[in-house]
Amino acid sequence: MTQEQALNILKMGYNAYITGPAGSGKTYLLNKYIKYLKNRDVEVGITASTGIAATHIGGVTIHSWTGLGIKSVLTEYDLEALQEKQYLWKRFEKVKILVIDEVSMLHHYRLDLVDRVCKSFKRNNKPFGGIQIILCGDFFQLPPISASYEDEGQFIYHSSAWKNGNFKICYLEEQHRQTDNETISILNEIRVNNVSPKNLALLKSKIAKPHTEKDGAFEPTRLYTHNVDVDNINNRALADLKEDEKIYDMITRGGNEVLTDLLKKSCLAIERIKLKVGAKVMFVKNNFETGYVNGTLGTVIALGKNGPTVRTYKGQVIDVEPASWKIEEDGKVKAEIIQYPLRLAWAITVHKSQGMSLDYVEVDLSKSFEKGMGYVALSRVRSIEGLRIIGLNDMALQVSDDIVEYDEELREKSAGAVRGLLQLENADIKKRQVDFLKHIGANNLDPDDNIKNYTKSNRAGDKKKNTRTSTFDLTKNLIMEGHTLDEVSRLRNLKPETILEHCEKILEGDAFFDFSSIYKSVSIRKQQRILAAFKKAHKLGESTKLVLEKLSLAPVKHLLDNTFSYVEIRAIRMMLIQGL
Repeated sequence: MTQEQALNILKMGYNAYITGPAGSGKTYLLNKYIKYLKNRDVEVGITASTGIAATHIGGVTIHSWTGLGIKSVLTEYDLEALQEKQYLWKRFEKVKILVIDEVSMLHHYRLDLVDRVCKSFKRNNKPFGGIQIILCGDFFQLPPISASYEDEGQFIYHSSAWKNGNFKICYLEEQHRQTDNETISILNEIRVNNVSPKNLALLKSKIAKPHTEKDGAFEPTRLYTHNVDVDNINNRALADLKEDEKIYDMITRGGNEVLTDLLKKSCLAIERIKLKVGAKVMFVKNNFETGYVNGTLGTVIALGKNGPTVRTYKGQVIDVEPASWKIEEDGKVKAEIIQYPLRLAWAITVHKSQGMSLDYVEVDLSKSFEKGMGYVALSRVRSIEGLRIIGLNDMALQVSDDIVEYDEELREKSAGAVRGLLQLENADIKKRQVDFLKHIGANNLDPDDNIKNYTKSNRAGDKKKNTRTSTFDLTKNLIMEGHTLDEVSRLRNLKPETILEHCEKILEGDAFFDFSSIYKSVSIRKQQRILAAFKKAHKLGESTKLVLEKLSLAPVKHLLDNTFSYVEIRAIRMMLIQGL
C-alpha cells in the first residue's frame, strides 16, 4: 500500500493499523493525517506507547492521556475514580481521533484498558467509544517490556480490542530510509527469518574491531543492548577530550510540574547537557528547514555565546538553536521545555534508537537478549556502507516465528484494503471523506488540502443551503444519529444551552423521542446525584406531575457542588420529565 492510499483510508474514518518495514514512512503518514485534522479544527489525541516515541510525533504517552498511568488492571472503583477527573471528561468530550504510535511496545491488555476507558467516557459500547483509532507500529520491532516472568508481554493483536476494532490494515511498502538495495534485502530477509548465505556473508564482512582514529575522524554512533555500556562509553569519551567544558541547562515553562516532569522523562533531550569541542553528538528532533532530523550525527566544532556549532556527518555546518517540546491542550501550552536538541552520541541503546535514521553505526549485538533486537539496530542505518558490527550472537538476526506468520496475514489484509479502495470511484471516496468530516465536526468539509480556498463566503453558502430544514429538525436528525450534546453543539456551531432549548421543544412535541445520546454526556454517577437533588429541591413524590417550567434549576444547583454545570442539570431535567 502507498502512503496516498493509506491516507485516503484514514480520511474515510476507518479505524486503522499503519505498519510496514522500518523506514517506510509510518510516522510521516501519521503527522500528515494529524496536520490534516488540525487544519480543520478537529481534536486529536496524539499518543505513543513510550515517552520517547511520543516526542517524535509531539504527543504524550497513552498511559498519561487516558489517565491509566501504570495500571495493568482496572477495577470498577478505578473507573469511577477516573470519572471524577474533570480534565478527562473535557478531553474525551472533545476528542474525535486517537493516535497511538509504536504499538509494538504496548501490552495487549493495555489496549483493552484503553478501549474500556474510551467506552466509559463516551457512554457507549462501540469499539473505543466510537472514537477513530489510528494505531501505528511494526511487530518486528521490540515487544512490550515485561515487568516480571508472569507478564508475557504479548503484542496488541492478542487483545479483545484489536479483534473487535475492525481495523483496516495499511501495510506501507515504499522505502524512505535505506538508500541501497543491499540493506533493504538484508532487512527483508530478517523479516522472514531466512537470511541468505550471501547476505550473511555480507554482514560478517562488516564485523570489525571498534572504530579508532585510523578509521577516520568521524566516529560512528555505537548501539549497545545494555544501558551500562552506553553510559560508560559516553562519560569516558567526553572526559578524554582536553577542551573546556560548557554546560547548557534546560529551560522550563508552564505551571504544571507533573506535565513538565513527564516531558523531561519522555524527551531524549538532556536536562543538563555537558559539551566540549570535539564531542560526538546526535540531534534528537526533526528540523527539516535547518537541515537535521532526529538521529542526524555530528561533531561539536565550536561553543559560542549563541550556542553550539555542529558539523554533520555529511559536512553541513549548523549553528544549533534551542528547540521546544510542548504539551498542549485546547490550544494552550500546559508545559514546555526548551533545550538544545543534542545529546552525546558516542553510544546509545538499541531501545532508544527506535525511530531514528543514522548515518554511521557501530553495533554490538553480542549480548542480544531478545528477538527483533538485531533487526531494530540494523534498520537504523541508511546504507550498508555506514554499518560496522563488533559482535553478533545467535539471537541477533532472529525474529519471532509467530510474528513472521502474522505479518503474512497483515499483508493479505492490506492487499484486500487496497482492492476495496480501487473498486470505489473517486467521487465515492471523496463523499465518504466529506461525510466523516461532517461527523467529526470539521470546520472545513474539503477532503483535499485546499485550505486556502475555503473562505468565509463558502461557509456562509453552506449555512444558507441548510435553511430549507428547520433548525429544530437539524438538531433532531443529529441526535437520531447518536451524536452527543457536545458533538451536536459543534456540528451546529451553537452553544450547548441552545441545543438543549431545541431538545425541550422537541420533547414538547414528542414525549417519547430518544434523547439517550444527550443524557450520555452526563456520567451515571452525576445523573443519579442530579435526579436526587431534583427530588429533594422540589419535594417530588411518585405521583407528582412533572412540568418543565416548574422544575427550576437554581435550587438543584444549590444542592450540588461546582463540578455540576447548569447544562448537565438541564439535560437530566429532560430525563426526569421522560420518566427514565
